[in-house]
Amino acid sequence: MSILIDRDTKILVQGLTGKTGSFHTEQALAYYGTQMVGGTHPKKGGEDWTGANGESLPIFTTVAEGKERTGANASVVYVPPAGAAGAILEAIEAEIPLIICITEGVPVMDMVKVKAKLEKSNSRLVGPNCPGILTPEQCKIGIMPGSIFKKGSVGVVSRSGTLTYEAVFQTSNAGLGQTTAVGIGGDPVKGTEFIDILEMFLADDETESIIMIGEIGGSAEEDAAQFIADEAKKGRSKPMAGFIAGRTAPPGRTMGHAGAVISGGKGGAEDKINAMEAAGIKVSPSPAKLGETLLAALGK
Repeated sequence: MSILIDRDTKILVQGLTGKTGSFHTEQALAYYGTQMVGGTHPKKGGEDWTGANGESLPIFTTVAEGKERTGANASVVYVPPAGAAGAILEAIEAEIPLIICITEGVPVMDMVKVKAKLEKSNSRLVGPNCPGILTPEQCKIGIMPGSIFKKGSVGVVSRSGTLTYEAVFQTSNAGLGQTTAVGIGGDPVKGTEFIDILEMFLADDETESIIMIGEIGGSAEEDAAQFIADEAKKGRSKPMAGFIAGRTAPPGRTMGHAGAVISGGKGGAEDKINAMEAAGIKVSPSPAKLGETLLAALGK
């Protein structure tokens, strides 16, 4: 099975007519025929979007209309920060099962409102401030470069977009390939956490090993490590490699993502690394050695 997306996933683009939305929609359409089925814009419903290579998609006034007309079961949000939370809420109200928000800089208080609505819904949100999801040779949602992916056996989950690509590139070069890569985003308030994706990877027969990439700030990595340790006690485990970005960051310094800040004695790199190692995860000393570290975890 595939994690979250596959070749049958039908995707609406919220923010299709903008420069970013247009570019990445063209890239997705070119990736093994990913099913981008339409876009939404409150003032451009009834028009058509035309891509650089002559592709054409219908534009709908609302997400609900787009879902009804196309059978979409996912949406991707490229709406600017001020309107991104509103776009996510519209997708939740339209009961879109999977919503992926790429937008960076969404106000935290906006996301608090989204989170409250999300918890009362059947929708799953990935992001915001994330690179999206890609299942090799099946479906690409977001901004990940499809060219570095190779169909294989490693599940990748990461808070960092750039390091997601690094893990993918190295596992492709090592001949392992990937089942799915999920960028969950680095914001302090987001939809999907490490544990959600790790649960899916553990349950997926095609995923034989896992890479988890975290950052300083928050406790999500420690929580994930505890989850992995608890599952191992139940007899459910897979070889894992990990990495924590921001090891040399001083307390109080924000590193890249809004969520990557150490405060109140929590969120430090060493605590996360210790928790991961205690759970049996082999932690790479640098992002450049993620592939080697995973091969070691696999005994290769």
